[in-house]
Amino acid sequence: MPIATGTAELVRSPDDPDAVTLLVNGVPSSHLDLADPSRLEFEYMQQMAAVLDRLPAGTGPVRAVHLGAAGCALARWVDARFPGARQVAVDLDPVLVALVRDWFDLPRSPALRLRAGDARAELATLPAAGADVVVRDVFAGDRTPAHLTTQEVVQEVVRVLRPGGLYLVNCADRPPLTLARAEAATLATGFRHVAAVAEPAVLRGRRYGNVVLAATDDPELLADPGLARELRSLPVPARLLHGDELLAFTGRAAPLRDAAPEVEPEPGVDL
Repeated sequence: MPIATGTAELVRSPDDPDAVTLLVNGVPSSHLDLADPSRLEFEYMQQMAAVLDRLPAGTGPVRAVHLGAAGCALARWVDARFPGARQVAVDLDPVLVALVRDWFDLPRSPALRLRAGDARAELATLPAAGADVVVRDVFAGDRTPAHLTTQEVVQEVVRVLRPGGLYLVNCADRPPLTLARAEAATLATGFRHVAAVAEPAVLRGRRYGNVVLAATDDPELLADPGLARELRSLPVPARLLHGDELLAFTGRAAPLRDAAPEVEPEPGVDL
């Protein structure tokens, strides 16, 4: 089906009548179990869910922002896991936003509000200290748009999160994980504690894959020994890098910054 940014297609599994995969421009973008929102099929979403399960009990409903909505699989999981959650999900494609509302049994507003727009522009409109979690899962092809990876975006996420809030990033990278290392260094400019989660083969630089980066000022959330154990026990075991291991992973990678605007020379002036 045509959408503003290309095509969208729903593919059902002949062996699993409740399962559906959303393809955007031919690439698997979301997997949903229409009967069970607590089921997450994509490995990186299972890893994110393990971290989200460590959120400390707050004084009210969980407030989450999803940059990159697609089929809203993780938003459905949050709604099921944290009753009363209040969420905002942003996607660039307005046609896709309307379609997923029609296709899937998504929580209605105010439980889940869908917005169409650029993720960074929409992030800038959100109130300060209004979210417990911000999740970035935005792709153009197999890469995250560069303007969503920079230190300036991290500063905006810090503004939107409450003290001790959690930022989760889905970074797809290939050996030698140059982007993932740079993104970890970038997150460290705004947060005291950063961790990387991925399959061991991906972390060892053997193949392309997803690296989940988590950042927070909460000193206990990522240091919880139970988190590392849960990640190792997933259907596809994952490894957690935190503390000194994360510093070794980041190495000398420099934080990413917005590109400096080009200066147009004035007529008759030599630069």
